Amino acid sequence: MRQRDPLIITAAICGAETMKDHNPAVPYTARELAREAELCRAEGASVIHLHVRRPDGSPTQDRRTFGEAIDAIRQAAPDIIIQTSTGGAVGMTVQERTQPLDLKPEFCTLTTGTCNFGDEVFENTFPMIREIAARAVANGVRMEIEAFDAGFVDNALRLHREGVIPAPLHFDFVLGVPGAMTGTEDRLDFMRSIIPADSTWMVAGVGRFELPLASAAIARGGHVRVGLEDNSYISRGVLAKGSWELVREVRKMAEQAGVTLATPAEARRILSINPA
Repeated sequence: MRQRDPLIITAAICGAETMKDHNPAVPYTARELAREAELCRAEGASVIHLHVRRPDGSPTQDRRTFGEAIDAIRQAAPDIIIQTSTGGAVGMTVQERTQPLDLKPEFCTLTTGTCNFGDEVFENTFPMIREIAARAVANGVRMEIEAFDAGFVDNALRLHREGVIPAPLHFDFVLGVPGAMTGTEDRLDFMRSIIPADSTWMVAGVGRFELPLASAAIARGGHVRVGLEDNSYISRGVLAKGSWELVREVRKMAEQAGVTLATPAEARRILSINPA
């Protein structure tokens, strides 16, 4: 294998859609999120992709709820990178979705297109994308481009040329969402082929695509996102005990491939994130 950067593992620990009814290990409270982040860090994750919930498990982008979760995670895993979602949940306004940016996190997501999302529509018009990106830039937040389909990459490149999304570009290929691009290796290879050569990238496979795409990303020199947001199972019909168990599987893959894991400090360097 050619020389490559250490592997960044992002743990997507709760999301907006997966409920305790789907997997009892899904964290809702700040305390539960912090404990899950601590376990994921111990298994080798260097980034936590963060959504927050109300006590009943319903999704929210409330800045106070985000602040409580971020404070708890920083106490439990002080060096880990916290990436706040600006996607929120389907149907939220830009004003709702951008609340966590007021907290000036190190890192956030930026979805650069609209797609079917199961039976719903995840809407991201150009005015919406520009507004979210502007809020991120104003708060000094590094952005990860979430691409659910090839057109999302084209949109991101257009916005980069316009000066809306600053360089260097970092992409997360979210593959396998019902209604968007599927999660096969040929789709991953196509997505890789259309981004600039100096970009960094990772893959988040949804459902049954999660672990196979993690293995494919490691083999291709990319980075990996796993967690209960995207997949509830560690193997067919067997619920994961937590996102930490999925992180552990990726760590094992990396060990077998002879790839070292990135520390949070190394991940900040690779992703061009300024420390908080």
